[in-house]
Amino acid sequence: MAALRVALDATPLLGTPTGVGTFVAGALAELARRDDLDLRAYALSLRGRTDLPARVPMNVAAVTRPMPAAALLRAWSMSDVPPASWFTGPVDVVHGTNFVAPPNGRRGTVVTVHDLTPLRFPQLAGPRTAAFPTLVRRAVARGALVHTPSTFVAGEVVDLLGVDAGRVVAVHHGVPTVEAGGRSPVRGPYVLALGTVEPRKDLPSLVRAFDALAAVHPDLSLVVAGPDGWGADAFAAAVAAAHHRGRVRRFGWVSPAEKAALLRGASAYAYPSRYEGFGFPPLEAMAVGVPVVATTAGALPEVLGNGALLVPPDDAEALAEALEQVLTDEPVRRGLVERGRRRVGEFDWGRCAAGLADLYRRAAG
Repeated sequence: MAALRVALDATPLLGTPTGVGTFVAGALAELARRDDLDLRAYALSLRGRTDLPARVPMNVAAVTRPMPAAALLRAWSMSDVPPASWFTGPVDVVHGTNFVAPPNGRRGTVVTVHDLTPLRFPQLAGPRTAAFPTLVRRAVARGALVHTPSTFVAGEVVDLLGVDAGRVVAVHHGVPTVEAGGRSPVRGPYVLALGTVEPRKDLPSLVRAFDALAAVHPDLSLVVAGPDGWGADAFAAAVAAAHHRGRVRRFGWVSPAEKAALLRGASAYAYPSRYEGFGFPPLEAMAVGVPVVATTAGALPEVLGNGALLVPPDDAEALAEALEQVLTDEPVRRGLVERGRRRVGEFDWGRCAAGLADLYRRAAG
């Protein structure tokens, strides 16, 4: 049987890595190992497309024709032109990995919806992401199947976008490998948070929780690593208002090796998100034996299971109490580490790729 020709949006592999980029890198590496798929990768980019061949596996053809993102998104939100084939050549399936799927004529289409922040929490969505629901609806109207990283998001797609449940398929991501890493640059015990500083991550609540802990843990620090996103001023204001602001360490974007060192040296990992479609960072912490405190927001209970202590979102007091327990109660800490490692083992990029390949075959009809 001939291999299925699939064009996959690899734009998230360009520029500063994000959670979507982590998904694309992990899934694409395993999809490229399969002999039942003939893969090509494209990028919605004018300048960055020339970097694409170096970012994808060697046996994946990189499409380097210019695909101006802004103009194409406007066109695809209103019409079915230009088709994907103008850029990728004829393919059996187009996979839009980040909310945007080009029209593919009578052929198959899959679009990944990572979460529905613009609809569920519009006040937490940036201007670019506000257009995503319209683009997803357009893709579904053209016949696309929807992939989500969790059953939670699958339910959101059905409830908020009105997509027939039979056309929505949840396939969990794998977990990125955490590098060996060197010695952490932070001395002494610290609570760690990783990721873009934006309102959805609710880092101001973490600062307030840490301020309460710092009063009784004089050696404890809070370390926040990741680039500033929109709305980062709220985090800066929370730090400025904290009594123990001198013990809040702020790192910007960190390399994979620096991130690994920070993870492996942490006493606890905090993930106070207000809404989440999957959640890579707490799984990475669990993978290296760091106990995790997260919220019950979105897909986190589904993904983290009993491998983390879960507290309500927007509750700095509950967050502080859970972190205190992790830092001082050795049986609780040890249990979280053991259960966390087991939980991480349930997420595998090979299984993710197999689920996506099944979805491609279904889309191709």
